[in-house]
Amino acid sequence: MTGSMPYGTERDPARLVSFSDAVIAIAVTLLVLEIRPPDDTRHLWHGLAALWPSYLAYAVTFMLIGQIWANHHVMFDHIRSADRVVLLLNTVLLMDVAFLPFAASVLAEAFRDGHGERAAVVLHGIAFELAAILFNLIWWHARHRRRLLTDTLDPAGVTAIARRFQLALAWIATGTLLGAGYPPLGVAVIAAFIPYYWLPIAGKLARVRRRRRR
Repeated sequence: MTGSMPYGTERDPARLVSFSDAVIAIAVTLLVLEIRPPDDTRHLWHGLAALWPSYLAYAVTFMLIGQIWANHHVMFDHIRSADRVVLLLNTVLLMDVAFLPFAASVLAEAFRDGHGERAAVVLHGIAFELAAILFNLIWWHARHRRRLLTDTLDPAGVTAIARRFQLALAWIATGTLLGAGYPPLGVAVIAAFIPYYWLPIAGKLARVRRRRRR
């Protein structure tokens, strides 16, 4: 369904989602390219072990980008059309995602060298905090008067998704602030966000269960 609206023509978001998938796939692929093999192959095991900051930054960033991808699909499963505002905000979100391999590289380098860890954790956290902000903005815009949402999601589901996105905003901000004081704690708090955020969204599950009973 398309039409002329105050925020421009509304489009089927399928192409937006496909383009987003491609950008996210490239971003997670670039992450591993930041892990450089040790120069001294005579002590290879020692050199590989010394790369632990790179492995950590890779794993944490990969899983967080994976969450961005998964929740991007959760969000656009319920957005029936995209206007110019959604296109703009999603473009900025993808720009941020493309920056994440650099932030991960800076984080790994800082912990490996033992200098600049606070700044590196804050940079890494801010990059993901921006993604959380953009998720909240896209969802807020789409749910406003339900103008862009599908009819298959009830109000409880809309609220449940909003709360999950708001939690991401608070959780990552907390980890970033803690990282400015004590970098390992900041990384630990942000990493702890990973297993929790992969849990299903309770409000959506309740809606599915109600439908199955019928």
